[in-house]
Amino acid sequence: MDQLSPSRPKAEEAAAPMAAPKPDPLPSPTAEVAPKAGWRTRVLMFGLPALLVAGGAGWWLTSGGSVSTDNAYVQMDKVSVAAEVGGRITEVAVRDGQQVAAGQLLFRIDGEPYALNVAQATAAIDAAQVEVGNLSASANTSSVDIAAAREDVKFAQVTFDRQAALMEKGFTTKAAYDASRHALSQARESVRQAEAAATEARAKLAAGPSSGINPQVEAARVQRSQAEVNLGRTTVRAPSAGRVAQSDRLQIGQMMVAGLPAVTLVDTAHPWVEANFKETDLANMRVGQRAEISFDAYPGVKVRGHVLTIGAGTGSEFSVLPAQNATGNWVKVTQRVPVRIAFDEKPARDMIAGLSADVRVFTK
Repeated sequence: MDQLSPSRPKAEEAAAPMAAPKPDPLPSPTAEVAPKAGWRTRVLMFGLPALLVAGGAGWWLTSGGSVSTDNAYVQMDKVSVAAEVGGRITEVAVRDGQQVAAGQLLFRIDGEPYALNVAQATAAIDAAQVEVGNLSASANTSSVDIAAAREDVKFAQVTFDRQAALMEKGFTTKAAYDASRHALSQARESVRQAEAAATEARAKLAAGPSSGINPQVEAARVQRSQAEVNLGRTTVRAPSAGRVAQSDRLQIGQMMVAGLPAVTLVDTAHPWVEANFKETDLANMRVGQRAEISFDAYPGVKVRGHVLTIGAGTGSEFSVLPAQNATGNWVKVTQRVPVRIAFDEKPARDMIAGLSADVRVFTK
């Protein structure tokens, strides 16, 4: 036991854990804080004023020299097509959203009643021409009657002269004398009647001073022309190119009323923007100034344009019920003036009438 005791300290020394190394001394805080503080100070001293100057210059170049509004909408010419004659729809040749060319068939109305009107007017022309022939024959007959009546007057005159001579000598009776005088008056009256009939016949045969055609025949021809026009109007064609809208009223079998809008054509090839600017934005605005247009429906799409016209009145001035500011409780409201912006380039996306837009006009 005593021999082993000197080795115990060595075992305990081997079993003891290794001592941890001492940590390095911490760096001095002043060595890093000083450079960081100097860098931040320089940024605040020089960077912030530079940002303010750049922001002010940008505002002056972009906002100070332009006016903008988001009260703007895409507009297009719209033509309401209506039938000029009434009738039942027998054919529909277009659908909603279809692009049509000028003169293209839109729909057709039953033309049978109007074809009958044309036939009736043609018959009226024939009747008028027959009547003219009858009047011509009547005029010739009147000329013959006048000649016969004049011969009767001559005979009655001779008879009356003979009876008058005999009456002076007393070789005839009073009755015979009166009868010869009455016959002479009757013959003269027949001449006047024949001449009046001939005058009437010539008046009915007279041609119009402007057309050179008998008025009855001309009236019948005009009636037929009108009937032919109405027959042609049963075929309704596009008055201009555009996109078809509101064609749901076109249904086969539906009765079409003359003058009632049946379909709308939108001229999508020539859009423009109507921007309603505040009256306080018009001081430096002029026709022809450059404009930039963006659309809510197409983010990122911008179109160059220019000011085409500036409205002649505010929006409230042309409203159905304009505001009356004659009361004592009057409050001044900034008015809006419509400004038409024309496109200088074709948009990258198809335009739709009524789209919301933002417009900026560069006034300098």
